[in-house]
Amino acid sequence: MAPLVPGTISPTRHVPSRIARPEYVGKPQPSRYTGSDVQTAETIEKMRIAGRIAAQALVEVGRAVKPGVTTDELDRVGHEFLCYHDAYPSTLGYRGYPKSLCTSVNEVICHGIPDTTRLSEGDIVNIDITAFINGVHGDTNATYEVGEVDETAHQLVERTRESLNRAIKAVRPGRELNVIGRVIEAYAARFGYGVVRLFTGHGISSVFHSGLIVPHYDDPRANRVLEPGMTFTIEPMLTLGTIEHRMWADGWTAVTADGKLTAQFEHTLVVTDDGVEILTLPE
Repeated sequence: MAPLVPGTISPTRHVPSRIARPEYVGKPQPSRYTGSDVQTAETIEKMRIAGRIAAQALVEVGRAVKPGVTTDELDRVGHEFLCYHDAYPSTLGYRGYPKSLCTSVNEVICHGIPDTTRLSEGDIVNIDITAFINGVHGDTNATYEVGEVDETAHQLVERTRESLNRAIKAVRPGRELNVIGRVIEAYAARFGYGVVRLFTGHGISSVFHSGLIVPHYDDPRANRVLEPGMTFTIEPMLTLGTIEHRMWADGWTAVTADGKLTAQFEHTLVVTDDGVEILTLPE
């Protein structure tokens, strides 16, 4: 499998004027969030709507994944789905990001920019998409297999999905945040996978990233006690080799330093009185 190289990025896609923009659009960076990580019932209900739209958009983009399709075409599908449902693509214009979702192929850990790159049989591609509607965000992603992939890639994808599922099951009010990373790291270690440390889950609500950090490894500093109403993402990135990365010149695309495969899955969650609710499930 040849190393990925940057393609050509198409012009920015149009968002209808009727669709409300996040406050950071047109600015170099978002305003600093000073609110709580615990949300009101009203905000959580709005996040259910945003999360459901994002999840349905992810399904729609996933259907388009096949050999020969460009990652820019996947961006078009996601963009048009979100706009049709009156949601703004949260990544578009976030700190200058030029597209409506992220497409991370093979050795790309995260934040791959859709372009003229064509998917090939045997690739894996992560689609990361976020919907902003009614003043809140819903963030989700999944890794898709392109045609028939080899067993090593298939196992990495399925085990990364399972690491997210296990981490979600570990979320309970009263537990410390680092239970999430402890579960993911222990599961990944069974297969010799690396767990990316630099890129983490995050708090999310009326802001895309609140400042709350959710490590996917066992970090004793992540001792925040989970409370009902807290909203955040879990999005483990597992690798076949090193967890070290290098950045492309675009300032966004992070690839494994050894060029080996990596996979990722993500959900937006809210802590409940007795567990957790996944907010990014399709209908």
